Amino acid sequence: MSTKTHIFLTGATGYIGGSVLQRLLEHPKAQSFEITTLVRNPDKAKLLETFGVKPVIGSHSDTDKLEALAKEANVVFAVADADDLEAAKAILSAQKKRHAETGEVPILIHTASPRVISDNAAGMFASDVVYSDLDIDMIEALKPSQPHRWVDIFVSNEGKQGYARTHIILPSTIYGIAEGVLFDKGVSNPHSVQVPALIKSSWDRQQGGMVGQGKNIWPCVHIEEIADLYITLFDAATANPNTPNGREGYYFGESDHYLMYDVAKAVAKTLVELGRGKSEEPTTFTKEEMQKYFGGVCFSAYLGSNSRCKAERSRAIGWKTTKTVKDLLASVKPETEAL
Repeated sequence: MSTKTHIFLTGATGYIGGSVLQRLLEHPKAQSFEITTLVRNPDKAKLLETFGVKPVIGSHSDTDKLEALAKEANVVFAVADADDLEAAKAILSAQKKRHAETGEVPILIHTASPRVISDNAAGMFASDVVYSDLDIDMIEALKPSQPHRWVDIFVSNEGKQGYARTHIILPSTIYGIAEGVLFDKGVSNPHSVQVPALIKSSWDRQQGGMVGQGKNIWPCVHIEEIADLYITLFDAATANPNTPNGREGYYFGESDHYLMYDVAKAVAKTLVELGRGKSEEPTTFTKEEMQKYFGGVCFSAYLGSNSRCKAERSRAIGWKTTKTVKDLLASVKPETEAL
């Protein structure tokens, strides 16, 4: 008798969540999955039903609903909001109850970000500090005040208790236009955040822009490859309970690193080619522009920070990447045209 794997996924209408759901629908074992999603939009919920997905209308703020849905699942993919501690508490509370009632140790695959290892370079220098997802002592030395860190600490600490197997994926700058039926039908958002933000602001000011001198370095990964990491981890965790989790459950999503100046220059060059830009040389955003385009300090700090990491644990469980910074730079023109 075949047993169903009950999967609960948040963020199905988003860029990453939609890509992960797309992968689950195409999975060799898809027929054995029962997938439930939490979505705000009733029209998108109806579309999801046509793909055999069970949508429930609601949002992260509906913690009772979140907890009830998570309690029914063998595996939870949390792909909606890396900063929502109450949502993480609701999901893990549900998994604790499931464990108490059934003896099962459910799986959580939680989404965070390498912003947790970012600095305040303001685009003025490159850092030589590189984190590895195998170096847990280095990760645990991060201050709780770092972006997303307070949620990561909670998820990791709960995982240490043994009632759930917690895994934290930290995608880097994700690029590329997401593809597949969920995106074709308008269910999920096909665009990333970081590079499109740079493109949109540069388009408006009619000149490629950067924070400071663009000397900061970030990791990058194509949307298809980060979706692959979620499925590689899902396959590993469902097949082998000893797949690193809890304290060791950190997985960076990094395929290469890029200099922010190079992306800003690619944007500037594209704008010139499209008759929108003045020069192929990017210029520094003024304080007023950073406020106008990015709402001030937080997002502009993100575009000016360093965040360097190695996805060694991710690769150790079988994740493979082939795309490089060249693919990131090549994605700028089609992304600009699409936007």
